[in-house]
Amino acid sequence: MSTHQVKDKDQEKVLLVSLILQDAKQLKLEEYSLNELVLLAETAGLQVLDSIKQHRKNIDSKWFIGKGKAEEIKEKVAELEVDTVIFNQELSGAQVRNLELFLDAKIIDRTQLILDIFAGRANTREGYLQVELAQLSYLLPRLSGHGKNLSRLGGGIGTRGPGETKLEMNRRHIRDRITDLKKKLQEVTRHRNLHRMRRKKTNLYHVALVGYTNAGKSTLLKQLTGGANIYVENQLFATLDPTLRTLKLPSGKEVGLTDTVGFIQDLPHDLVAAFSATLEEVREADLILHVVDSTSELIEEQINVVDEVLHNLGVQGKETIMVYNKKDICDRPQSKMIFPNNEDHLFVSAFEDHDLQQIKLAIQNKLLDEQRTFTIPVKEGKLISFIKKVSETVEEKLHEDNMSLTVRINAHDVELINKEMRKLGE
Repeated sequence: MSTHQVKDKDQEKVLLVSLILQDAKQLKLEEYSLNELVLLAETAGLQVLDSIKQHRKNIDSKWFIGKGKAEEIKEKVAELEVDTVIFNQELSGAQVRNLELFLDAKIIDRTQLILDIFAGRANTREGYLQVELAQLSYLLPRLSGHGKNLSRLGGGIGTRGPGETKLEMNRRHIRDRITDLKKKLQEVTRHRNLHRMRRKKTNLYHVALVGYTNAGKSTLLKQLTGGANIYVENQLFATLDPTLRTLKLPSGKEVGLTDTVGFIQDLPHDLVAAFSATLEEVREADLILHVVDSTSELIEEQINVVDEVLHNLGVQGKETIMVYNKKDICDRPQSKMIFPNNEDHLFVSAFEDHDLQQIKLAIQNKLLDEQRTFTIPVKEGKLISFIKKVSETVEEKLHEDNMSLTVRINAHDVELINKEMRKLGE
């Protein structure tokens, strides 16, 4: 791929490098991964000048790529006046050091680029803490290899977040900082747990949106809840901090709907670990909406990436609705055959009211999974009002002083109503 373009002179100029192991069966996935790296670089505000691929049987321990390919990259760096070379795979500290000395350019890898984007996206105290923890955890074992990277004037990609001065601290100070950040994030986790407990006391059913980055989760959240201040942008990792909104279902019952950070192939382990407090929202959800970009050529692989991250978070066997999004721009002739339209698999556009209603009904059907009949004294208007609020009325009959309500309802609400009715009988 060649992407020679005239762009902003102030943009950092980068060359992308990807190593494809010859025994790798996922050649198509590697190609997609390199295209994704271009998007990541552009998301970070970089000017991608060109990309270089190398096919090898194994990784070169000193250069990562072969020495001959390193020579080719050196020529390209000089020819294009490249500032930074970004590798699509994770490098060791020694490999970074060797490549920087040989190429006379700053070297970063895919993981560091993703961490850098997250640093630019953080806009809450929690976000800053999580990103700094992830960056320091990643850089600690690699410090010896990032000399030129950290000493270059002007910062640039790979130096956002903790900053050069913090990264030049000795290992002991960085370890102390990591310990401090973990303590602060434990406090964040404690606060989140308190909020979740309050939500459970108010009986708020919780739905979490998950999916590959740029699948359209934030757009769906905005369209479903009418959130005017929800950030929506067609770029990777547009959402960093979780956003909780109230969603009103057709029955009138309200549920909590949370957007989460998008997942991506090779999502850095340190990032997943640092964002455990945020991703806890998924673990605690009653229902998951797994949003999929129906226009992607690698739908199956992206679904697998999300499933793998969820598995690593300990989220298994949770009630899930697959939402195949972007129907309005999906031009596949067999699209209706590819995406089954039933209660657990919805093929939708976030911009069609009928489809949004389908999503709400699917959530409601998961939520209101029992049919019960309650007989309540008419004078207990507050209890009758509560039952109607949390359920879908199937039949309503008046018998002198009592009202008989047959409703579709959630099991948890049944417990609350039975508890209140026992109090009436005392």
